[in-house]
Amino acid sequence: MNDRSTLGLNWLNLLVALMQTGFGAFLAVYLATHGWSSGEVGFALSAGALAAMATQVPGGMMVDAAPSKRHAAGVAIVMVIVAAIVIGFWPSQGPVLWAELMQGAASCVLGPAIAAITLALAHKEVLGERLGHNVRFAALGSVTAALAMGAIGTWYSHRATLFLAAAAGIAALAALFAIRPDDLAAAPTRTDHRAAPPKRLRQKPDSSWDVACDRCLLIFGLCVGLFQLGNAGLLPLAAGEIARGGWRGVELIVAAAIVVPQLIAATLSPRIGRAAQEHGRRIVLVAGIGAMTLRALLLAGDGGPWLMIGFQALDGITAAVMGVLVPLIVADITHHRGRFNLAMGIVGLFMGVGAVLSTTIGGAIADRFGPAAAFAALSVPGLLACAVAWTLLPETRHHPLAKPA
Repeated sequence: MNDRSTLGLNWLNLLVALMQTGFGAFLAVYLATHGWSSGEVGFALSAGALAAMATQVPGGMMVDAAPSKRHAAGVAIVMVIVAAIVIGFWPSQGPVLWAELMQGAASCVLGPAIAAITLALAHKEVLGERLGHNVRFAALGSVTAALAMGAIGTWYSHRATLFLAAAAGIAALAALFAIRPDDLAAAPTRTDHRAAPPKRLRQKPDSSWDVACDRCLLIFGLCVGLFQLGNAGLLPLAAGEIARGGWRGVELIVAAAIVVPQLIAATLSPRIGRAAQEHGRRIVLVAGIGAMTLRALLLAGDGGPWLMIGFQALDGITAAVMGVLVPLIVADITHHRGRFNLAMGIVGLFMGVGAVLSTTIGGAIADRFGPAAAFAALSVPGLLACAVAWTLLPETRHHPLAKPA
């Protein structure tokens, strides 16, 4: 692979993560400073999340159909840039809602497009490690964004965090177009995955329906959906309990709980990818889900602030495993079928549904039975996900279920 394209892919992952960070907690703070109530902020953020869920599968199909994955990613980045600028200049309900919908839909194209570019650039023997580098640079981008946006929002302006996100998007476009089209066109010299070559050189893929009904893909979707059902509600629940406990410096505690796992993920991700290539996908996947389950059980025993930061180290392991294994296993399953991005969208839909249910169920259990019961309850889907992965999901390293047409 050309060094310029490798460097461009690294920077693309870092800058996209930096850009997307501006649409989370920092956006909530910005809107609150403009008089938005908690309910209004929650509705706007939920609109973006629902848009992302609704466009997971169509977004994947669009990327599959796109003649150029670079151009598809570029259009998505421009949409996010526009969304950041609109919110920055017009923080009223109509523009913000439309911008959130735009950002959510664009994200469902951007993620699969970057994964598809990686699939085309990486040699099949080191695809896991290359995906690990994607996760590493995305984690570094999230850490950079948390530090930079926190400082800018504190000492300059909350609005400036959105303009920083837009600037990161412009830089991401430069990184994207540093990836050489000739390197993407040479994909068949590195991998025989049916979805990797340019569209004009690609074999006809299996039908969308056949891919969507693939038993192995559906089992994997169930597995990661259960994982998210247990995982997504843990940090919000823990942070809320610390805030209600009256601890001093709660913002710093929450920031540390976010930064620590990102740094661990950045350190471990390439090693996770190598382990998946050498030892198989399933054992690494079970280990990652097991780390999440253990974290939930530890939080159920003691959710104190400093212990919570320590427990979040397990989240770094989980983030590294899932960031690498989700696209890697999907690439295995679709190796001889094609429709890689459609399959990524289907798996993303399972994960999105699990995440939405996690925060809702976790909060309801905490209100009725207390936080310890909620953390314990959220460990159950993790245990089920481990069982599904170990007993029902085949080892996909050599894609045994994907038969050539």
